[in-house]
Amino acid sequence: MLEILTAEQMKKADLKAIADGIPAIELIDTAARGLAKIIEDNYAPAPILFLNGPGNNGADGFIAADYLKKAGWDVRCACTVKRGELKNDAKVSVERWQGDIEPLNSNLGLKNAAIVVDCIYGTGYSGALPAEIVTLFDKIRMRKLQVVAADVPSGLNATTGISSPGTLKADITVAFCRKKIAHVTLPSKEICGKIRVAEVQIPDATISAMGSTVFENDPALWLKDFPIPGAGTHKFERGHAVVYGGTDKTGAARLGAAAAQRAGAGLVSITTRPETKQVYELYRASIMAEAWSTAEEFRTLLRDERKNAVLIGPGAGADDKLRDAVRATLDFNKAAVLDADVFTAFKDNAKELFSRLSPELHVLTPHEGEFERMFGKLDGSKLERACKAAKLSNAIIVLKGSDTIIAAPDGTAVINTNAPSTLATAGSGDVLAGLITGLMAQGMKPFMAAAAGVWLHSETARNLGLGMAAEDIISHTPQTLNRLFRLG
Repeated sequence: MLEILTAEQMKKADLKAIADGIPAIELIDTAARGLAKIIEDNYAPAPILFLNGPGNNGADGFIAADYLKKAGWDVRCACTVKRGELKNDAKVSVERWQGDIEPLNSNLGLKNAAIVVDCIYGTGYSGALPAEIVTLFDKIRMRKLQVVAADVPSGLNATTGISSPGTLKADITVAFCRKKIAHVTLPSKEICGKIRVAEVQIPDATISAMGSTVFENDPALWLKDFPIPGAGTHKFERGHAVVYGGTDKTGAARLGAAAAQRAGAGLVSITTRPETKQVYELYRASIMAEAWSTAEEFRTLLRDERKNAVLIGPGAGADDKLRDAVRATLDFNKAAVLDADVFTAFKDNAKELFSRLSPELHVLTPHEGEFERMFGKLDGSKLERACKAAKLSNAIIVLKGSDTIIAAPDGTAVINTNAPSTLATAGSGDVLAGLITGLMAQGMKPFMAAAAGVWLHSETARNLGLGMAAEDIISHTPQTLNRLFRLG
């Protein structure tokens, strides 16, 4: 259930399920039952008010209200239209609700409600909210009532994540069948609150046939490709990761190298100028340091075929030496993670860089500022921009943030959902780049290595909680990895 759908894909899946013989009212019933159960699981019985629209979202609301009423809850229903004006399936579903239907307008009484269930508009909605609805939502906000949204908060576009002014933020959003793009990307996911998924009677095969190319990041996507060493494995079989070490901000390369080691690379070395070799030698006994003085000497280091993955950019300095090192890495067809100062070094000749890249070898890991430096101001949502950049660069893009997007040139994308806010700390990006490099050194394909590295990075940070520093992610990565071993 890792597919993330657009509103259009969800609509097509509904229609296909109906065409295949599942009555529409059964689909609504299972969705409504799921909505009611999630409310019961998260709240003690309390006065609850359903705000229902005239279409399928309202149909879900009326049937869910009926389930809760029969379970002993104090339930009220309001609707934007009169009972006789309901459309299609909502007209059928309202027969299950034998209670009164109050007018849904700005004068709707709220004083006896503790929970509001927003079933006004569903995933197909776009545009501005009516003034009456906005006024009612303002009153709900003022009273600080608990809000549960059915599929998406009314006023939020499920595909683009654009919200109409006045959209009511939910404490819980119950997504039907699969998550939608607005549930997992910023800023819309904050409007949705906690996401809970209610199963709907649509077969998995029907969902798969919709051809979604966007997925939620989860070990189920990449665990089978994760490089778990066998009993006879030796260090050279686990790859040799090379990290380009700058001469000024040496901490970045050290963090990247240590993370590559924790990700499982058999050997890790930092290549640097002679004047900083000792700095890196003294960092960690199990990480080697190698010095080079000229571009040709750097190339000589890369000629060792066992050195199969390179991390280049963190703390490197955006100078000619870095540009030469990137070109050498590409000349030798090494798997590589390009990060940080690479985006500054090549901002004026991005086309040269892009012409040399391949999704089979290369991962770019920019944050938003670096992304704009490299790609300019691309139009669209974060997901759309990441996919455009992957196609432009012909590489795997990891567009970082609390909703990190991993995108491939063919349009496939993974959205990460487990990142905690504590990752907003110095050096965490260097650690992420190192984790991805370490996985690539062990032979993991760049797209899967990027998805796995992002998840591993986020999950470790999430388990650490408050007070975490970048070094802590490195030292606690084995705990997360051991849980993955057990999953496998």
